[in-house]
Amino acid sequence: MTKYNIAVLGATGAVGRRIIKLLEETSIPINHLKLLASARSAGTTLTFKGQEVTVEEATPDSFADVALVLSSAGGNVSKRLLPEAVKRGAVCIDNTSAFRMEEDVPLVVPEVNAAALKEHHGIIANPNCSTIQMVLCLEPIRRQFGLNRVIVSTYQAVSGAGQSAIKELQAENAALVNAVSQPTPTILPTAADRNHYQIAGNLLPQIDVFEADGYSHEEWKMIHETKKIMLGDMDAPELKVTATCVRVPVEIGHGESVYFEVADQTATSADIRALLNNAPGIVVEDDPSTQLYPQALTAAGRKETFVGRIRPDLETHGAFNMWIVADNLLKGAAWNTVQIAEKLVTQELI
Repeated sequence: MTKYNIAVLGATGAVGRRIIKLLEETSIPINHLKLLASARSAGTTLTFKGQEVTVEEATPDSFADVALVLSSAGGNVSKRLLPEAVKRGAVCIDNTSAFRMEEDVPLVVPEVNAAALKEHHGIIANPNCSTIQMVLCLEPIRRQFGLNRVIVSTYQAVSGAGQSAIKELQAENAALVNAVSQPTPTILPTAADRNHYQIAGNLLPQIDVFEADGYSHEEWKMIHETKKIMLGDMDAPELKVTATCVRVPVEIGHGESVYFEVADQTATSADIRALLNNAPGIVVEDDPSTQLYPQALTAAGRKETFVGRIRPDLETHGAFNMWIVADNLLKGAAWNTVQIAEKLVTQELI
């Protein structure tokens, strides 16, 4: 049996730590695990299978003799280091947006388009967290009934903006509860923009920076990633997708209200519910009579994606609404990454 040397790049971050935990449970035979991060984090020790592992500073030479790199260290780091890893023979799975829209880089949700992995040239992109949970639920519907239009509004947890955003929410909550000071936000809605706004007790209809057309980059990603994953073309005209992405004062767990129109006009809510109930990676929680529906609190810490509130649109025949929730740090990042790695191994693509 082949055993693999694996590197986790961005090991000390929220997603990196979850990747390490998931690798303890993986079916991948691991020979050696290397933990990499910035110079600031080098020397930190993390635990893997009961053993302490020292985090090393990531440099191009860190990837010598590494077969597989699981990366979640930020786009600039990915652009700088992952091509160096590929030069040294590694296959890289990247959690950032650095390579997602490049034509020769597969953008993969294993339950949806694992076959795309065969086209990799050393780098595979993990999609945006909000895109992953949506396409996971929409793809079985598209295959069975056809899919013409998607309108999604997201309710995204602050952890999507990193550990610093979680701390900012916690500090703001404490300040409001104790009435000791007025919060001074520095991270949200996005650290890259000029103005920052309080998230505690608030909703922010901005995730990432705004494009010239008035859409945020997060909305742009959801539109074009959905088309690339499901149809292989980021600009596919046959599927209409639009998004409004909103940050909410929740630590973990993205929620999405999804309206969709199918081609097969005979489809019913019961058909869709049964279809999703049998789809991999999905848990249907949908019983209005007992108030059963997906919630961020109950999805946190779970690998599955939860769907409920499946119902027909009362104004448009062939249209439906549903509510989707997933742990954005697990299925939206770390777990999807490890699933891709497992597929690469089983398909002998490393």
